[in-house]
Amino acid sequence: MTQAGRTARASDDPLVDRLAQLRSALVSDCLDQCGVRDHAMSSRLRPVYRGARLAGRAHTVHAVAVDAPPARREDWYRGELSAIDALGPGEVLVVSTCPEGPFFGELLATAARFRGAVGAVIDAATRDSEQLERTAFPTFTSAINPLDSLGRLDVDASGVDVECGGVAVSHGDLVLADADGVVVVPAALGPRVVGLAEEKAASEDAVRRAIASGMGSWEAFQTFGVI
Repeated sequence: MTQAGRTARASDDPLVDRLAQLRSALVSDCLDQCGVRDHAMSSRLRPVYRGARLAGRAHTVHAVAVDAPPARREDWYRGELSAIDALGPGEVLVVSTCPEGPFFGELLATAARFRGAVGAVIDAATRDSEQLERTAFPTFTSAINPLDSLGRLDVDASGVDVECGGVAVSHGDLVLADADGVVVVPAALGPRVVGLAEEKAASEDAVRRAIASGMGSWEAFQTFGVI
């Protein structure tokens, strides 16, 4: 089982394994360097519990607000449960913006984990927060409330382009989330951004040692080009 404070990741995806060793701030800086300045999600997306981290490929889900349950009982929860059942190993459930709409909880997290999912990023509401923390399923959400989704939220599509936390996310994009927030790396830019972030991490280590040894911050920036 994934432990709190460790990054859940896909062991069969080398690029995701490399991403998991990085911080969201570093990756965001390198997205800026590549001209992608709008792929850090809104600060309303926060981890359900302290120490939650995740890295994986986006499995996108489009959620919509509704005001009544489906007329036929056999259609209750159909869209949500189908989306969870479609998750694969190394994927991050990414749910589109649906303010205050309840979507996720302990049982769906259990089902997602069984299918190999490494976490969830939900621009909607989550519940069962204590259970999510106890089982250490990394979950980032924009709201927490006790409501059931039936008659309040439904899913009308999976694997499509969505907006989550103010960011356009495509199925298969790279997702990294930690205490600073959630960043999304377009799949086509993955190798470049991860490589740049690894280089920046090494440079920051050198800057840290120099500053700790007494070098001024301006001198360090002029020397290493990183601050």
